[in-house]
Amino acid sequence: MKRKFSDRANWRRILRRSYSCLALDGDDYRGLVTFYRIHELREPLWKEYNGRRLCLANKGYLWMQHFPKGEHFVVTTMFDDKGRVVQWYIDICKNQGMTDQKVPWFDDLYLDIVVLPTGEVYLLDEDELEEAVKKGEISKRDAEMARRTAERLLSMIRNGRFRYFTLSLRHRKQLAERAVGKDPK
Repeated sequence: MKRKFSDRANWRRILRRSYSCLALDGDDYRGLVTFYRIHELREPLWKEYNGRRLCLANKGYLWMQHFPKGEHFVVTTMFDDKGRVVQWYIDICKNQGMTDQKVPWFDDLYLDIVVLPTGEVYLLDEDELEEAVKKGEISKRDAEMARRTAERLLSMIRNGRFRYFTLSLRHRKQLAERAVGKDPK
């Protein structure tokens, strides 16, 4: 199991960035929200889905992560330099926590869900989950929890009940300027 940190301090692609974390405890959301704005990088990050290439990281992009309290997932919303959503990336995780330096982290359980603004939905890395179980890196119980969490989220997405699509847009607009001191676009 790999622990992932929201500040991406070891991401060599990035040369200059802004990062901040806010704790929210409101009626519509309880948890942490992080903002990672890319100012300079060595080269853009590209990903291909169904034959279409998408740029996921480039100058001016904002990655916003939601760490909902008590959940087994983290939602990363990737915005381009014009403030448009590139994709929502949902990591299924065992635990969430925070370092002594106040940096949120999660223990990745391999399964990921990608949702594009077009409505396309992809469940990724099922093979990695199975391989991790075979190697003894995660337990069968954790793998089953990851599958149940992914199925619950996929059902919510299909039924239009996954609130992080609209929540991410609202939080970017409301919080990004305060969080990283930049125009949220």
